[in-house]
Amino acid sequence: MVVKEIISIGNSQMPTVGMGLWKLEKGLASKGVRDAISMGYRHLDSATDYANETEVGIGIKQALDEGLCTREELWITSKLWNTDHRAEHVRPSLLKTMNDLQVDYLDLYLIHFPIALKHVPHDQLYPADWIYDLNAECPKMELDNVPISETWKAMEELVEEGLVRNIGVCNFSTGLIHDLLSYAKIKPAVVQVEVHPYFTQEKLLRLCRERDIAVTAFSPLGALSYVSLNMAQNSDNVLGEQVVLTAAKRLSKSPAQVVLRWGIQRHVSIIPKSSNPKRQLENLQLFDFSLTDQEMSEISALNRNQRFNDPGEFCERAFGAVSYTHLTLPTIYSV
Repeated sequence: MVVKEIISIGNSQMPTVGMGLWKLEKGLASKGVRDAISMGYRHLDSATDYANETEVGIGIKQALDEGLCTREELWITSKLWNTDHRAEHVRPSLLKTMNDLQVDYLDLYLIHFPIALKHVPHDQLYPADWIYDLNAECPKMELDNVPISETWKAMEELVEEGLVRNIGVCNFSTGLIHDLLSYAKIKPAVVQVEVHPYFTQEKLLRLCRERDIAVTAFSPLGALSYVSLNMAQNSDNVLGEQVVLTAAKRLSKSPAQVVLRWGIQRHVSIIPKSSNPKRQLENLQLFDFSLTDQEMSEISALNRNQRFNDPGEFCERAFGAVSYTHLTLPTIYSV
């Protein structure tokens, strides 16, 4: 089954449902990606920081070699890491990603965070961590004084060169989006942010609709990915909310499918992740049912403005002289 539902972005078409590749273990990534494409996934969301792009690339190549799809049928996203924000580092970072993924262009390249960190040469550590020197007596993050405008101009040059077809941003607030739009020659095609019923992002979604910018929701099921990182509690479980359970029973669908359907009915693309084939297939099966207006409103009313992936929170700790051993956010954290 191939998911045909798409979001039009200029001359491009991004599948509404994608597969998030964060936390996909290296040993499982190649087969996982190949099998996901066989299952019908055509949208893959990757990033330098996920530390599995070489393995993901093997899986993509296997799928293409087997004729499961063509490269043109795939939408492949990756992200520029924080340590490569300076203009001279943007293109080499992209080329490294493309080499690892075994592709000659990306459909979408995002600035992963609006946080510029001191550059770490790729031959010294790749991918770089949030912490500049893990072996320092007091490891900490080290900022680099790079304006987003410098990074964005280098991103625009990648489009002009034909290396990427679309560019965008991730983890940006409405204020940062407004600022970016004030000078961008090429406006962001996609804004990728955390969106789920506990964090509905109404203001940001309105802005993006007004400016014709697509929105992709990561962590569309909420806290599930963060409990193991001590960034959420087991009680932060949107799938257990009564309105979700009631809708799931009415529709004979899983609670997860109800929450994901809520996301796409808000005209947002979603990138849920799972290593469970049954759940992966369920995550694709969202287009044969609909939620009522009342169900949509009641699920939206669950909003707590509760963000689980909050750079401001962990950066406040990490920018100071906080021991790395006390941080809950090693490389696997980033989304």
